[in-house]
Amino acid sequence: MPIDLDEYRRRSHETWERTAANWDSEREFIHSATAPVNERMVERLDPRPGDTILDIAAGTGDTGYLAAAAIGDSGRLISTDFAAAMVDAAQGVSEELGLENVQHRVLDAEHMDLDDSSVDGVLCRFGYMLMADPAAALRETRRVLRDGGRLCFAVWTAPDENQWAFLSGLVMVERGHMPPPDPDAPGIFALADPERIRGLVTGAGFAEPVIEQLEFPWPYADVDEHWSLTRKLAGPLSIAIDRLDEDEREAVRGEVRSRIEPLIADGPLTGSVHVVTTS
Repeated sequence: MPIDLDEYRRRSHETWERTAANWDSEREFIHSATAPVNERMVERLDPRPGDTILDIAAGTGDTGYLAAAAIGDSGRLISTDFAAAMVDAAQGVSEELGLENVQHRVLDAEHMDLDDSSVDGVLCRFGYMLMADPAAALRETRRVLRDGGRLCFAVWTAPDENQWAFLSGLVMVERGHMPPPDPDAPGIFALADPERIRGLVTGAGFAEPVIEQLEFPWPYADVDEHWSLTRKLAGPLSIAIDRLDEDEREAVRGEVRSRIEPLIADGPLTGSVHVVTTS
C-alpha cells in the first residue's frame, strides 16, 4: 500500500519537534561524530565572503555555522528547519558561539518562503532522505539558488555500511514492532542508491552531481552509550522503542547489544555517507 505522504509529514514534524531537545542536549556528540561530514560539505560548497548561504534541515545548525565563518560579517547564513523546536535549539547555539551573521527561520523545504535566485549556496545534511517528497524539495532548492551557485548535501549510504543505525531498526522489525522498510518511502537509507540521487538531482534542474562516498568513525564509548543515544536521537525509531513496555524494551536492548557489542569491540563503528555536490 502506498505511503500516505500527508500523514507522514504530520508524524515526521511531530517526531522532530519532540526530539529536538535531545539533539540539543547531545549536540557535542553529534557535532564531534559528524565533523568530517560537515567539514567536507563546506569545503565542497566553497562559500565566499559576502555570500548568502541557506542551510536546510539544519538541526542544531553546526554545518551552517562552518559556512558562517567563511562568509564573514558581510555574508548571511539562513539556518532553517521545519521543526520550530529545532530552530530554537539552533538559535541558542549560534548565540553561544557569538555568531551575528545568522538568520534563523522555520522553513519547510518542500515549500520555501524565499525569493527565486536569492541564495548563493545551499547545504543540507541528512535532510532530503527523510522528506516526504525529495524531488519537490530539490526543485525548490534549485528555484532559490542563483545561477552559478552550489548545492552540497549528505545522505547515508547502504544499511550494511551503517551498522550503528541499522541493527536497532532490524531488531525492531524482526520482533514485529516496526514494518519492514519500504524502499520507496522516506527514511534514513532512502537515498543510499547513487542512481536515485542522480535522477532526483538532474530531474530538479541541477547539473550532473559529483557523488563522493565518505566513511568516518562513529565513536560510541560502549554498548550502553549506543543504546542511550539511539533512544534519544533516532527520531521515529526512538519513539517506537519508547512505546514498548519495559520487559519488551529490555528484550530489544539485549538483542541489539548482542549484535553491536562485537562490532564496537573490534574498533570504532563507522558511518558512511554520500556527499553530493551540484550546481
